Amino acid sequence: MAKNVNRIAELLGAEVVAEVPETAGGAFGAARLGKIIGALQARLRPGQGKRPGRPSDPSWERAPKVPMSMETERTLARLAEQASQTGRRVSPMQMAAQLLEEALAGLGAGNDTARTSH
Repeated sequence: MAKNVNRIAELLGAEVVAEVPETAGGAFGAARLGKIIGALQARLRPGQGKRPGRPSDPSWERAPKVPMSMETERTLARLAEQASQTGRRVSPMQMAAQLLEEALAGLGAGNDTARTSH
């Protein structure tokens, strides 16, 4: 984060509480990504047992392998790092799952099946 942002916040009597990841789409894209990250962080629950692992969403029932480009993997890793908090790490695949679920939810109820012509 730029040093001047902290200085501006200090002069205004405010406090910078989080960084918004860089995203396409300007302020609206940043706000949408912030909402997605917030929803993901709210879903994650600590593991149970003596040695709890990485927090996860208990409703996730599958862990499929999804092929992707190296660039996509790097982008997911960067977003996951920015979405992580102290004591609550977000993995790139958790970030991918949340983005995928948000995208599918955005299709609306009327789009239950996709139709393509071959």
